[in-house]
Amino acid sequence: MESLATYFDAFVDKKVIVLGDVMLDSYIRGDVQRVSPEAPVPIVSFASREERLGGAANVALNLVALGAYPILCSLIGSDEEGQRLLAEAKNANVDTSGIVSVDDRQTTVKIRVIGNNQQLLRVDKEQTHDIKTSQEDELIRRISNIIATEKIDALIFEDYNKGLLTGRVIREVISLCNQKDIPTTVDPKKKHFLSYENVTLFKPNLKELKEGLDVQFDFQRGEVFENAVELLSQKLNSKYTFVTLSEHGVYIHSEDVCAYVNAHRRSIRDVSGAGDTVIAVATLCLIAEMSPLEIAEVSNIAGGLVCEKSGVVSIDLDELKAEVLRLGL
Repeated sequence: MESLATYFDAFVDKKVIVLGDVMLDSYIRGDVQRVSPEAPVPIVSFASREERLGGAANVALNLVALGAYPILCSLIGSDEEGQRLLAEAKNANVDTSGIVSVDDRQTTVKIRVIGNNQQLLRVDKEQTHDIKTSQEDELIRRISNIIATEKIDALIFEDYNKGLLTGRVIREVISLCNQKDIPTTVDPKKKHFLSYENVTLFKPNLKELKEGLDVQFDFQRGEVFENAVELLSQKLNSKYTFVTLSEHGVYIHSEDVCAYVNAHRRSIRDVSGAGDTVIAVATLCLIAEMSPLEIAEVSNIAGGLVCEKSGVVSIDLDELKAEVLRLGL
């Protein structure tokens, strides 16, 4: 039997719209040798500053790393940070034709202060209220134009609760995609959790599942958890419901299969960005026509691999291939 790695060739040049909240991740690094006399806080002697693409833009980076062609659709401020974000995206071979710049909104920036390789502080520059009706109009117009003029293989909703993905944007974009038979996948947050009706694949984590359905239970495999997933699938009418379970692996639910996939033994260093990797890999596996169980297995491996590295990093395609082969899949 051929390895699942043979499917990876189908990832190349697939055009995927990534619709969601984009941000800059800024890292200020330095050494700490003393405490401030002004307040009981460490003094960081500045060494360097680095900026990376974050949020939905990190999903786009993962798609590039897997050989696909992402088209990023979002809204940023007409500010210095927004210009830096656009420059970073273009340098990373991410298509930014779907990004709308506006004068009345701050580009989201997460500033992390790192001292002696330990995060000491995070400062967020952002506005999280819903975008205006006129901004919804422009965003939907751009997406509609991209869908009409390009052969789009899938669309990813990447929701970070920053106000871009309003109920209207979600509904109208799903409708546009379903009219064109374009698969849709979702990495959700709580606010619009149940707004994603009629999507192809819906990927919450366990915390999001419980918050979104307003149910509480201690996780264990069995009826309580599986009934919650079944309820969610019915509410959304999604083809696949794919729940990530941290150290417990993942669970995939569809009409044909409901199955757990165990987490593989890993030396976990940082879980940041793992969800971005999982939704990118799951989407490309879906495009490649893998079975639901195969989608879950490969995405589970990819999420685990990026957790072995520090910081938010993209999946390495060669490493993913090697790991799939090593595990005999």
